[in-house]
Amino acid sequence: MNKLSGIIAAPFTPFQNDNQLDLAQIGKIAELLTKNQVTGAFIGGTTGEASSLTHQEKIKLFEEWAKVKGDNLQVIAMLGGTCVEEMQELARVAQQNQLNGISILAPYYFKPDLDQLISTCAQVANSVPGLPFYYYHIPSLTGAYFAMRKFLQKGEKQIENLAGIKFTHSDLMDFSLCKMYCEGKYTMLWGTDEALLSGLVAGADGAVGSTYNYAMPLYHELIKNYRLENIPEAKALQQLSVKMVEILVKYGGNAAGKGFMKLIGLDCGHARLPLKSLSENELESMREDLDQINFFDFCSKT
Repeated sequence: MNKLSGIIAAPFTPFQNDNQLDLAQIGKIAELLTKNQVTGAFIGGTTGEASSLTHQEKIKLFEEWAKVKGDNLQVIAMLGGTCVEEMQELARVAQQNQLNGISILAPYYFKPDLDQLISTCAQVANSVPGLPFYYYHIPSLTGAYFAMRKFLQKGEKQIENLAGIKFTHSDLMDFSLCKMYCEGKYTMLWGTDEALLSGLVAGADGAVGSTYNYAMPLYHELIKNYRLENIPEAKALQQLSVKMVEILVKYGGNAAGKGFMKLIGLDCGHARLPLKSLSENELESMREDLDQINFFDFCSKT
């Protein structure tokens, strides 16, 4: 099983004005990511408004990404987290369309214990033998605050195609323990853009995040300086990322990210409820804030 590595964007799901999927934009998103040297796309996740998509829309999304991804972009499909049968069907769609891996969240309505979580993951993952499975650890949204090293220790006995974890949590010790487990056997993907430098220090194999859609030149420089051991410059670039994310949060987080995309020249449409899309006045105000940190000097190029 080849290790997934590098910077992986979590793309936005584009919508038309009538609230339908805008499949025509997906090829443009893939082109943007490839042009800016992103190695992968984690589709249908938090950034992709997964919980606001219908089952059929997820199928269409997976099929369209399969058509446009090309040879240089690995695509991981996030299947959901609540209905095992639905996730199994989506896993088969991902496998049939030759996507590069699958991922699920912890069930977030009926809360599982660790053993129940692993059983859920196993039923989904084992339905598509050979397709790499990455558990999506984001306890701030799912409430599943389990130690991920224990997940690996127990999970590897049941999940035949367990490949690693998308780790969106601040527990660096747990992350490091996962990295050390079985001499780094499992792929650990860091999920906090505004703390990428911390993930690099902890040995992340790669990183998954939303801001990699629109600010890759910044992160390429950060990674380059870290590898050159120019830590002061890497820290300064990480602080610039923090300022950018602060603006993102100020204007609503996930929905505001679609505003970032519009400002760099790739309109992904509005956000679905319960998220709130930006008004034109809010978008202009956000542009002014981004000008203050010279965002357009380091944003991704369309």
